Amino acid sequence: MYRALRTTVDTSENSTDSGVEPKKETPGPARPGGGWRRWTMDTRPLRRPAYRRLWSSTIVTAVGSQFTAVAVPKQIYDITGSSAWVGYASLAGLLPLVVFALWGGAVADSVDRRRLLLITNTGIAVTSLLFWAQAVTGLGSVWVLMLLLALQQAFFGLNSPARNASIARLVPAEELAAANALGSTVMQTGLVAGPLLAGALIPVIGLPELYLVDAVALCVTVWAVFRLPALPPLTAAPSGRRAGLREVAAGFRYMSTHKVLLLSFLADIIAMVFGMPRALFPELASRTYGAYGEGLALGLLFAAIPVGAMLGGLLSGTFSRARRHGLMVIASVIAWGVAVTGFGLSDSLWVAVAFLAAAGVADMVSMVFRGAILLSAATDDMRGRMQGVFTVVVAGGPRLADVLHGTAGSVVGSRVAVAGGGLLVVAGTLVLAAATPALRGYRT
Repeated sequence: MYRALRTTVDTSENSTDSGVEPKKETPGPARPGGGWRRWTMDTRPLRRPAYRRLWSSTIVTAVGSQFTAVAVPKQIYDITGSSAWVGYASLAGLLPLVVFALWGGAVADSVDRRRLLLITNTGIAVTSLLFWAQAVTGLGSVWVLMLLLALQQAFFGLNSPARNASIARLVPAEELAAANALGSTVMQTGLVAGPLLAGALIPVIGLPELYLVDAVALCVTVWAVFRLPALPPLTAAPSGRRAGLREVAAGFRYMSTHKVLLLSFLADIIAMVFGMPRALFPELASRTYGAYGEGLALGLLFAAIPVGAMLGGLLSGTFSRARRHGLMVIASVIAWGVAVTGFGLSDSLWVAVAFLAAAGVADMVSMVFRGAILLSAATDDMRGRMQGVFTVVVAGGPRLADVLHGTAGSVVGSRVAVAGGGLLVVAGTLVLAAATPALRGYRT
């Protein structure tokens, strides 16, 4: 099955017009240098000018999005004094993200992806300006904030599938894993650096100006995308074709008949739903690790996974050249489950943080190879829709985990819920691997 799903990158995808040199029918070139260089981040894709522009725009987006992620809940809490309203705002952003990510995937498969990225990045920048305007005028309306958050997430839902689907047009197939590692490392770095910068800047420049900094920085993203080559569909669209419900449904049918794509999503769902214990971090910081200082413990627990993922990205040269992508996904998800189980059994805060950091490394490896599978196993006219589903899975899985772990923690205790969830990840992934040769045998 997996052999039938293997795809080669069309020569038109690898033309110099797309920023990629023509592909040679030889194995991927050996990485220059030796020794320690083979352990560090694989930067081969950055030699491609078009990919380098897309990646540089991701740096700004990764940090800037965290500015808004910090500023919006802070402003809502300042207005209402209620954490419940902060939670409602998160839900207000989830529905538009899901709807527009699925639709955005269909749009990305039917239009020039560069043009779509220009429109959506401009929309995100304008939304940040509107956030700034409502803050600087002292409007103080939670409903306006929630509406703007929903609008921003809708633009992000349209943007993300096009951005991710474009990667396969900018780098050759043998560099897809390295390109995903570069992008994922930047995003994880943003998860760490963005909130720290936001927390440091708010007392200095104020909350409204934080929105403005994000809006101005997004202009860099728009400029970088403007300099990308045109990325129209490789095949002519049928007359009258539109990106509607029929095209979205066609994406799901395509996924159901291409088993390795479906299985890659299922592996991520198993890892996130059963093994993402962040909803229990506050309770663990207070009751289990309170002796270390509740604030310190909470901060370390939330930062450990992104820091581990960032470390994994910096050392991506150790794994990005692997060709058995399916096996790497299975192994990394099992490693995630083992690390989460170790975290749940840990009495020491520092041991717990070490296990979470190890989970972050495993998560980075999983992200890299799941992303590479999506880009290599799907044809170009379906990549946008597959990336739309991917966005929904990535956004929805942790939120389902919050409900599951929060409920289980109140019934059996937080540590049992965490360790049990990790064991379920391991068991579920082993069953998946045993039952599905298409995934464990898939290679690029």
